[in-house]
Amino acid sequence: MNLLVFLQTAEPKAGGNYSLFLVMILMFVVMYFFMIRPQQKKQKEMAQFRNSIQKGDKVVTIGGIYGTVVEIKDNILFIEIDHNVKIKVDKSSVVKDTSDIPNR
Repeated sequence: MNLLVFLQTAEPKAGGNYSLFLVMILMFVVMYFFMIRPQQKKQKEMAQFRNSIQKGDKVVTIGGIYGTVVEIKDNILFIEIDHNVKIKVDKSSVVKDTSDIPNR
């Protein structure tokens, strides 16, 4: 009986709500710095690379096709993958530059 009276008259702590709110904000900040920000940085670098592609650059497509850029039209690249064999690909399908990789 005394416990029931005590629970009815006891006031809830006001700090409990603020601590939960602070924990939620802290979790968001940690997720931002470890997940969201690095992904945005990577996307920005990839967009910068795709915009800087020039004729003669060696590239790799998402499908793993190695080739040399022979012509650029807006968002379309013409890539030569062998002598007189050219393919037309979207600029967004190019993932990396292979100019630093030595030829075998």
